[in-house]
Amino acid sequence: MAFNFILMLTENDRTIPEARARLEQALEGGVRHIGFKDVGLPFDDLRGLAQTICAAGGRSYLEVVSLDEDSELASARAAVDLDVDCLLGGTRAAAVTEVTRDHPLRYYPFPGRITGHPSVLEGPAEEIVASARGLADLEHVHGLDLLAYRFQGDVPDLMRRVAAAVTKPVIVAGSIDSAERIATVAGAGAAGFTVGTAAFAGAFEPGGDFVRQIHAILGGCARAQAASTAPRKIALVAHDGRKAHLQAWVARHRAALAGHRLVCTGGTGRLLSGAFPDLNIQRLQRGARGGDQQLGALVATAELDAVIFFADPMSPHGSDVDLQALTRLAIMHDIPIALSSAAADLVAAAFWGQG
Repeated sequence: MAFNFILMLTENDRTIPEARARLEQALEGGVRHIGFKDVGLPFDDLRGLAQTICAAGGRSYLEVVSLDEDSELASARAAVDLDVDCLLGGTRAAAVTEVTRDHPLRYYPFPGRITGHPSVLEGPAEEIVASARGLADLEHVHGLDLLAYRFQGDVPDLMRRVAAAVTKPVIVAGSIDSAERIATVAGAGAAGFTVGTAAFAGAFEPGGDFVRQIHAILGGCARAQAASTAPRKIALVAHDGRKAHLQAWVARHRAALAGHRLVCTGGTGRLLSGAFPDLNIQRLQRGARGGDQQLGALVATAELDAVIFFADPMSPHGSDVDLQALTRLAIMHDIPIALSSAAADLVAAAFWGQG
């Protein structure tokens, strides 16, 4: 996942009464990752929020509030019933995954020892990092929700150590209340961050209304994007007539692509692996043997940050239907897709400041 801002429609560990109105403003303001908690509003109202986020092409999140087991499992069941995209928080991953494992939602529990309301992250950094590793090793855990600014210690160091210790994305939650903290989170290697109360309290734009807060946070996120050290996962694919063009593009951006995870269908992967043995390239099936469908599955589960597919416009292809399906999924799940060198340069510029 790219470096994302997740707006939480919450204050004081509850979904705000005016969540529907704020949701409409947030969507109009350009926010695409939006969450809430399963307390504060009737369940039918929460369902309406989730459905509205989905209909707008956004990604929905439910965050666990309570830390006792019964309440945590109730939140997990609510996430399944609401059909949200992501479940954040909680400390009982083994029990929660028994509820979520057969549902497509992505699960991000808290590493470390969590106590109190508002929640506090306790323990030495070594213990928190070890907890993060253990959680990330679980099959049905898809990332981590780190309460970094609720930790009484060296917060930037903790974020860097947790992000470096796991290969799954880390979201930083709690007490993100300034552009400086957003930049610090990005530089530490996190994949995203949540903001709730601070957006409604006017922390980012003194004297500004909610819409101006949203614009300020999105601006801070955009500026931090280029400094983000989180590895991206990018699909690189080309039709036969355009493979040489893709190889040339990769050669031009080789330094920027180093350290990131590249996913290719069979023939493209074979070509690029031979030409660039230093790059981290995962090969799927050939496109005609299901590779395009495998890419589509990665888009649908939000495991890709971008798709770069050098399509050949000059000759008919039996895979045209597959390309159309992949494009449709990328639009639906708000994943950037570039079909030419110029468009791919824009993706590189957005991610790494390179054109």
